[in-house]
Amino acid sequence: MSVIRQNRATVSRAAVFAAALALTACAGDPVPPGLVSENAAPAARAAPPLDPQQVTIAFEPFTGAPGNISDALSRRIGNAAVEQDLNLVRRVGAPATYRVNGYLSASGDQSSTTLFYVFDVVDSNGARVHRIVGQESAGGAAGDPWAGVDADALDRAARRAVAELAAWLRR
Repeated sequence: MSVIRQNRATVSRAAVFAAALALTACAGDPVPPGLVSENAAPAARAAPPLDPQQVTIAFEPFTGAPGNISDALSRRIGNAAVEQDLNLVRRVGAPATYRVNGYLSASGDQSSTTLFYVFDVVDSNGARVHRIVGQESAGGAAGDPWAGVDADALDRAARRAVAELAAWLRR
């Protein structure tokens, strides 16, 4: 491999690493999602000692994604929550047992796109009690990687995140 191609590959990997680092910096964790074991939290806390039927969850507006992607993912999360029998609070600022802060990023090229997501579940004091980390692949798009994030990738992200949240609540 030529030195120029090696440098391009290194720069490309560094750019993806920097994007992942920036994504998790918003979450207060200095380790990028790709380097964290999936769904791990630094001080993993046991499942809440609450009846899951009594727990309410509020998803805060997502950080990092354009409005149309955030809106589409929010709808899909709502549908997945109904399937999992979770109680979502849909009014901004309404009281909830847990709040979920979502951080989204997309990276890709003409052949493929990857949607990265981090959902931090925080308690009423704002302390993170659980983290959901994942990524979904989609088709490629020239220019803006968000253009490659399709409905199927959003469906998979919503279903996996809500299933993980439900499993954590029911432990």
